[in-house]
Amino acid sequence: MSARPTDRLPKLVTGLAVLAVLAVASPTARAGDLVRRDEVIVRYEPGTRQSERAAAETAAGTRVARVLPGGSRHLVVQDGRTVSDAVAMLRRDPHVAYAVPNYIARASAFYPNDRGLALQWNFLGPFGINMSEAWSLAQARGAPGGRGAVIAVLDTGVAYRNLGAQRRAPDLHAFVRGYDFVDDDPYPLDANGHGTHVAGTIAEATNNEIGAAGIAYAARIMPVRTLDAAGDGDSVTISRGIRYAASHGADVINLSLEFAPFVDAKDIPDVLAALRYARERGVVVTAVAGNGANASQLPFPARSSRVIAVAATTADGCQARYSNAGVQVDVAAPGGGPDAAPADDDWDRAHCHPEAPGRSIYQETLSADATRFALPSGYYGTSMATPHVAGLAALIIATKRLGAHPSPAAVQQLIEQTSRDLGPPGYDIRYGHGLIDAAAALR
Repeated sequence: MSARPTDRLPKLVTGLAVLAVLAVASPTARAGDLVRRDEVIVRYEPGTRQSERAAAETAAGTRVARVLPGGSRHLVVQDGRTVSDAVAMLRRDPHVAYAVPNYIARASAFYPNDRGLALQWNFLGPFGINMSEAWSLAQARGAPGGRGAVIAVLDTGVAYRNLGAQRRAPDLHAFVRGYDFVDDDPYPLDANGHGTHVAGTIAEATNNEIGAAGIAYAARIMPVRTLDAAGDGDSVTISRGIRYAASHGADVINLSLEFAPFVDAKDIPDVLAALRYARERGVVVTAVAGNGANASQLPFPARSSRVIAVAATTADGCQARYSNAGVQVDVAAPGGGPDAAPADDDWDRAHCHPEAPGRSIYQETLSADATRFALPSGYYGTSMATPHVAGLAALIIATKRLGAHPSPAAVQQLIEQTSRDLGPPGYDIRYGHGLIDAAAALR
């Protein structure tokens, strides 16, 4: 028996094939961008006559737009003068208590400068997971980017260091020691790309002007290789990997892999025992709902009650065409790709467009020659959905949103309760408790 990763074959994005191409600086904010153009607020000293106010405003080239509550005046600058000139002129008048530009405040949100962020509808789009506010909330809670959390990625390995012909991914920075259970050595390097892509969604470096962004960008990845270069693994490598991660300090384990549909609980006792071991040690485990388009049942390990089973949604807010459904689905997260045919409910009828091609999930991973890195298109699947939940679990744990040592059950309950309801009202087998909302979970 083998377990395979759940994704689609990647294609390089034209113009984005080499990550170095993305290392371009984003413009910084200028002072003029932070104030309303041609607007000034002025307040006069008590006892100032109307004629004195009018004279000051005329001299500064302004007119009154409105009188504000509290007595200050909102002025509009005229005659081609600048805001700074008008403010300076008003401040020279002895009757003026203060004169200031009309400064702009922005929503409390973090917008990174990573060039690839523009591709990440799964983070910031209308059916993304609300990451901008979530990043700000994590920072306000003292754990920017999930600093302090450790997420084990049990997969094809991760491009975490230079060794021989293999190279470290330039936009993955923080790791803890892992292990390769395929080759039985301490170097869990990725010769496939799947594991590096998954790790990027969880913790790709963010706000560094290259690549894309990651959910828990300051957390550390534990690379644990349980799948070979072809994406195949087995119950021995997977069970050993789960136990290794749980006993070496992982807070979260991500399993973007699935057994064949016919594999039952009696066939993989070691994997289920390892999941029980991880749960008992307080580790949150996320697992794919699977890509078989099965309308009623998930594969293992998602069928286990000791994992958070994650279905996939698209940029339209619809179930992905490939995503399995069933009573074991806990939540949904962006997996990309084409929409499924709509179910018989108002949500799906409004949001599912199966004739459209769908959008990919973009993260840094290996390019075609395996020694260079890119943001390839063509990656979509429940493999891409599940690390969204793993990254959110890391943020919840790192920020102590539920206290210092939350149980896996408490983390799962919070994620479910704060998810955005999709499909028919309430829980359903396509979307579970709904599309995860990272900001709502951290508020």
